[in-house]
Amino acid sequence: LAQLMESGGGTVQAGGSLKLSCSVSGVRDRSICLGWFRQAPGKEREGVARIFMLENIDYYIDSVKDRFTISEDSAKNTLFLQMSSLKPEDTATYYCAASVQGTCRRGRMGAPEYSMWGQGTQVTVSS
Repeated sequence: LAQLMESGGGTVQAGGSLKLSCSVSGVRDRSICLGWFRQAPGKEREGVARIFMLENIDYYIDSVKDRFTISEDSAKNTLFLQMSSLKPEDTATYYCAASVQGTCRRGRMGAPEYSMWGQGTQVTVSS
Protein backbone atom coordinates (compact mmCIF):
# COMPACT_ATOMS: atom_id res chain seq x y z
CA LEU A 1 0.00 0.00 0.00
CA ALA A 2 1.17 3.48 -0.81
CA GLN A 3 1.77 5.87 2.04
CA LEU A 4 2.13 9.62 1.90
CA MET A 5 2.91 11.92 4.78
CA GLU A 6 3.25 15.69 4.75
CA SER A 7 5.44 17.85 6.89
CA GLY A 8 6.73 21.39 6.98
CA GLY A 9 3.62 23.37 7.69
CA GLY A 10 3.55 26.21 10.12
CA THR A 11 2.67 29.82 10.65
CA VAL A 12 4.33 32.59 8.69
CA GLN A 13 3.70 36.23 8.02
CA ALA A 14 2.42 37.40 4.69
CA GLY A 15 5.25 37.55 2.21
CA GLY A 16 7.12 34.74 3.88
CA SER A 17 8.03 31.31 2.63
CA LEU A 18 7.53 27.70 3.59
CA LYS A 19 8.60 24.45 2.06
CA LEU A 20 6.34 21.48 2.46
CA SER A 21 7.58 17.94 2.13
CA CYS A 22 5.75 14.74 1.44
CA SER A 23 7.32 11.36 1.90
CA VAL A 24 6.05 8.89 -0.64
CA SER A 25 6.40 5.18 -0.12
CA GLY A 26 5.00 2.14 -1.80
CA VAL A 27 4.98 3.68 -5.26
CA ARG A 28 7.18 2.08 -7.87
CA ASP A 29 5.64 3.35 -11.09
CA ARG A 30 6.79 6.80 -12.16
CA SER A 31 3.84 7.08 -14.52
CA ILE A 32 1.89 8.89 -11.87
CA CYS A 33 0.99 12.39 -10.85
CA LEU A 34 2.02 13.76 -7.52
CA GLY A 35 0.10 16.77 -6.37
CA TRP A 36 -0.66 19.19 -3.62
CA PHE A 37 -4.17 20.09 -2.59
CA ARG A 38 -5.38 22.49 0.03
CA GLN A 39 -8.58 23.00 1.90
CA ALA A 40 -9.56 26.00 3.93
CA PRO A 41 -12.46 26.00 6.37
CA GLY A 42 -15.74 26.24 4.54
CA LYS A 43 -14.11 25.84 1.15
CA GLU A 44 -13.80 23.03 -1.32
CA ARG A 45 -10.63 21.03 -1.55
CA GLU A 46 -8.53 22.67 -4.22
CA GLY A 47 -5.71 21.28 -6.28
CA VAL A 48 -2.86 23.76 -6.32
CA ALA A 49 0.07 22.05 -8.01
CA ARG A 50 1.05 18.76 -9.57
CA ILE A 51 3.89 17.11 -11.37
CA PHE A 52 3.61 14.30 -13.88
CA MET A 53 6.60 12.27 -12.93
CA LEU A 54 7.41 10.58 -16.20
CA GLU A 55 7.69 13.77 -18.21
CA ASN A 56 8.37 16.29 -15.46
CA ILE A 57 5.35 18.32 -16.47
CA ASP A 58 4.09 20.76 -13.87
CA TYR A 59 0.71 22.32 -13.30
CA TYR A 60 -0.28 25.21 -11.06
CA ILE A 61 -3.53 26.97 -10.45
CA ASP A 62 -3.40 30.59 -11.44
CA SER A 63 -3.44 31.89 -7.90
CA VAL A 64 -0.11 30.26 -7.05
CA LYS A 65 1.75 30.57 -10.32
CA ASP A 66 5.12 32.28 -9.92
CA ARG A 67 4.91 31.81 -6.17
CA PHE A 68 4.84 28.05 -5.66
CA THR A 69 7.16 25.44 -7.08
CA ILE A 70 6.53 21.72 -7.05
CA SER A 71 9.44 19.33 -7.24
CA GLU A 72 10.43 15.85 -6.25
CA ASP A 73 13.51 13.98 -5.20
CA SER A 74 13.26 10.45 -6.48
CA ALA A 75 16.24 9.23 -4.50
CA LYS A 76 14.60 10.35 -1.28
CA ASN A 77 11.07 9.48 -2.36
CA THR A 78 9.98 12.95 -1.40
CA LEU A 79 7.69 15.51 -2.97
CA PHE A 80 8.13 19.19 -2.20
CA LEU A 81 6.12 22.34 -2.45
CA GLN A 82 8.16 25.49 -2.14
CA MET A 83 5.84 28.35 -1.30
CA SER A 84 6.99 31.94 -1.50
CA SER A 85 5.31 35.32 -1.23
CA LEU A 86 2.65 33.72 0.87
CA LYS A 87 -0.68 35.44 1.26
CA PRO A 88 -3.34 35.10 3.93
CA GLU A 89 -5.57 33.42 1.38
CA ASP A 90 -3.03 30.61 1.15
CA THR A 91 -4.01 29.59 4.66
CA ALA A 92 -5.30 26.03 4.52
CA THR A 93 -4.56 22.46 5.32
CA TYR A 94 -2.28 21.18 2.60
CA TYR A 95 -2.40 17.60 1.42
CA CYS A 96 -0.12 15.68 -0.85
CA ALA A 97 -1.67 13.08 -3.07
CA ALA A 98 -0.83 10.64 -5.83
CA SER A 99 -2.75 9.52 -8.86
CA VAL A 100 -2.19 6.65 -11.23
CA GLN A 101 -4.99 7.66 -13.58
CA GLY A 102 -3.87 8.64 -17.03
CA THR A 103 -6.01 11.75 -16.97
CA CYS A 104 -4.04 13.18 -14.08
CA ARG A 105 -1.41 14.56 -16.43
CA ARG A 106 -3.85 16.78 -18.27
CA GLY A 107 -6.21 19.55 -17.38
CA ARG A 108 -7.09 20.81 -13.97
CA MET A 109 -6.56 18.75 -10.88
CA GLY A 110 -9.51 16.84 -9.60
CA ALA A 111 -9.53 15.15 -6.24
CA PRO A 112 -11.36 12.06 -7.54
CA GLU A 113 -8.34 11.28 -9.71
CA TYR A 114 -6.18 10.87 -6.64
CA SER A 115 -6.43 7.69 -4.65
CA MET A 116 -3.48 8.08 -2.29
CA TRP A 117 -3.45 10.88 0.24
CA GLY A 118 -1.47 12.21 3.11
CA GLN A 119 -3.10 13.40 6.29
CA GLY A 120 -2.40 17.07 5.80
CA THR A 121 -0.23 19.78 7.26
CA GLN A 122 -1.50 23.16 8.36
CA VAL A 123 -0.25 26.33 6.74
CA THR A 124 -1.29 29.59 8.33
CA VAL A 125 -0.32 32.92 6.82
CA SER A 126 -0.91 35.88 9.05
CA SER A 127 -1.66 39.32 7.73
